[in-house]
Order: sequence, then C-alpha cells, then structure tokens
Amino acid sequence: MDVHQAWSGDGDFLDPRRREAGVIGTAKARELRAEGVRYVAGSMVDSGSINRVKSVPVERLGWLASAGIGYSYCWATALTNDHFTTTDVLGGPSGDMRLVADLDSLVRLASMPAWAWVAFDQYLQDGTVAPWCSRSFLKRVVAQAAERGLRVKMTYEFEWFTGRVADDGALVPCHSGPGYSSNAWALTHEFALDLLDVLAAQGVTVEQFHPEYSPGQMEVSLAPRDPVTAADWHVLFRHTARSVAIKHGYRCSFSPVVIPEGLGNGCHLHFSLWDSDGHNLFTGGQQQLGLTTEGESFLAGVLAELPALTALGCATVPSYERLQPQHWAGAYSIWGHENREAALRFIQGMAGTRTEAANAEFKAVDATGHPYLTAGAVIAAGLAGIQRGAKLPEPVAIDPHTLSPAERAKREIRQLPASLAEAAEALASSHVLREAMGDVLFDAMVAVRRAEARTDGDRPLPELVEEHLWRF
Repeated sequence: MDVHQAWSGDGDFLDPRRREAGVIGTAKARELRAEGVRYVAGSMVDSGSINRVKSVPVERLGWLASAGIGYSYCWATALTNDHFTTTDVLGGPSGDMRLVADLDSLVRLASMPAWAWVAFDQYLQDGTVAPWCSRSFLKRVVAQAAERGLRVKMTYEFEWFTGRVADDGALVPCHSGPGYSSNAWALTHEFALDLLDVLAAQGVTVEQFHPEYSPGQMEVSLAPRDPVTAADWHVLFRHTARSVAIKHGYRCSFSPVVIPEGLGNGCHLHFSLWDSDGHNLFTGGQQQLGLTTEGESFLAGVLAELPALTALGCATVPSYERLQPQHWAGAYSIWGHENREAALRFIQGMAGTRTEAANAEFKAVDATGHPYLTAGAVIAAGLAGIQRGAKLPEPVAIDPHTLSPAERAKREIRQLPASLAEAAEALASSHVLREAMGDVLFDAMVAVRRAEARTDGDRPLPELVEEHLWRF
C-alpha cells in the first residue's frame, strides 16, 4: 500500500506529519538501496533496558516511518530475562502499539554494510504517542528545557569487556593490563582502530579511547550532543562495538560485573546546561566554583533526586555490586569538585577551556541503565531544581567513606541505595520524576525494578554475573 493511503487505527488517514515522514522514508530507501543496503533494523529500548529489534526490507522504510509496525504492549513492562510484570494499566495479552521509525536517527551500519539502523518511537494505534515511550519522554523534557531558553548537552562514557570465550567457556580478556598501559594498547590496537573507523563512518564522534584498568576492559568517550542523539548513540555504540568485535574473534560485554573479582563497568552520563545565546551555565557565574544561578539550581535539582535516578541508571541486581564505596563508582549521594567518589562529579575543565569543557558527571550509571530514561530524568530533576531555586550545599572534597557514621550524619552525607530493591523504593517515592514521566511510564518502571529485585535479589552473585554477561 502506498504511504499516502496508509490508515491509522481509528480508520482515519494518517496525519500530514506521518504522511510526510513516509514520503521522506521512501526517498531515503532509494538512496540506501543504491548504496547496497538491503534491510533496515529498527530498535527500541524496553523497560528492562534491553534493545529490541525489528527489521524490514529497505523498500518498506517509508511505511516504517509513517505507519510503523506492530508490537505488544507487554514490552512496556519487560524484565531483563524476557519475563514480564504488570501494573494497574499494563499487562496481559491484549494491546498492540506501533513502532515508528524516527528518520533523524537513520544511519547505514559501516560494520554491516547491507544494513541500516533507525530508532523507534512508540505510538498507540490512534496515532498518539504511547505514554510509556521512553524516547518520547526524553524529547518532551528537552522541549520543556527549550521553553525556558535552555539547552542540554549530554554524552555517555562507556566501559566494557572485550575478550574471547575459550572452549571450556572461560573468558580470555583481550588484554591483562596494566591499566592504561601501552602493553594493553599494543594488544588491542587493531580492534580499536577498526572500531574507531567504523564509528567515524557512521557519524559517531569519539573524543577519547584507551584500554582501562581491569583485564579486557576498554573505554570510549563520545562527543556531547543533544540528549536524544546522545541516547541514540548509546544504543548504536554498543551494537557497533559488538559487531566489530566479532570480526576480530572477540565478544563484548557491557554488563556492570563481568569478572566477580574485577572492577565493574560503568557508563557515566556527562551533561552541561546552556542558554539560548550559547553560554555554558556551568561556568562564568558568581556561585560556587563559577556556576551561574541557573547552573547551580540545575545541579541541586539533580543532587536531590540522586537516589531515585540510581534506579534508572543501575537497573540490575549486579549493578549494586559495582556501586560500592571506595571504588570510584560514586556510591554516595553527594556532589564534589572532580571528586571521583561523588555520585555527582563537577568538572570545571582547564583554565581557558571552561566555556566549553565545564560539565557534570552522573556516575551511578552503568550500561544496564536506560539511556533515554536516565537522560530524561536527569533533565527533569534539573529543571525542577531551577523551578524552586534550589541551592547546592558545600561540595565534598574527600572520600566520604573515610568519615565515621556520626560525621557523615552531621554533614548529611548519605550512601546511595545499596541494592536494586532500595533503589526501586527510592524511585517510587520521587514526586518529581512521577510528575515528569507521567503515571503510566513511572508506574511501569517502578514495577519492573521491583520485579527484578524480587527475582534476583537473593541469588548468588556468580550465577547472576554469568546470566547477565551477554545480555548487555
């Protein structure tokens, strides 16, 4: 059927925007086909942070961008283990949404040249945005910031394991350290070069790469972009790393714990706040450490919601094995000036570069965290801080775990949730995030986190590490 004749769920013609997207998609399909692309894989990140894929022949890209393809409502309450939970309004076998391609995210996959990738938004059959669509939630809070004359830049910083699987199932890391060493670089440079070239061909800008501390661990920092692009790149980067690794005989795991006795993998979220004139509001001001008034209030809003945000950024039981004090994981609900034990780390940058470099890092995030929800919730928390004129306390400059419990209590320093169950309850009590996300999406995420905690909370760590290894 021609996209001009596509029908919506209630029997009316698709609205003009959807028809236009179909026309553009059809034109892009012809371009991709001429470049050798035969199929398009669209994906959405479900409530368990698993990237779910549906593919179509490239000739159907116009349809994918206008009417989309069907998918069950149940994926709004999916767990990481392919099981499902329910809420008062979600659950059961009935109900079909539409996964609609956002052509702004379309990219040809350089490591899989017969394929292109595109991000899905989730719609109801009547053509309205599904209330549980995480990507649309992120778009919504970005628009709310823009209404205030504010723009947010974001990027994720990836740590992951690369190695081979021996015949007996044992992991063989691609390097054994030392951390950051030229030894590890020499062992991994061919894979790294291939990965960096492929990312560049896909338009993904890398700012930094190096072998990391644990055996087989590597790190890439991507350039800051608008929040939706940053979250899309989160999805695209992980898929690209896996597809390139396979060609080198490796596998990649972004799981927070790969080797029980090793250090964990984080996926820290960096962000900065800008005004409509292009000024970085995290520098050049009269508040602490040069923050502007709006910049300080934004960070204070994020600081206030850190326990709830942790449930979105650290989505599995093994996540909390990584999120330990004195591991530079940011296990305390504090902010600090370049303090790697702070969950909210403020980075001024070198003198002379701060107008571009000043940013904050939310450290209580790993790759099981939801890229769209985590980014959107950070923005929502920051905007709430601006709305109420929130102020930051004094930054913490020391390792808070070296203080006695009495000293921490006196300074109102609290540890972040130490388990997924605790994080789920912190999320459930957040009025700020409920208001921002809406009841349907918020209740779904609370239900999913509680269900994951019930399912995995008492299981042995080695069993969980093995089970989660190739899920992320």
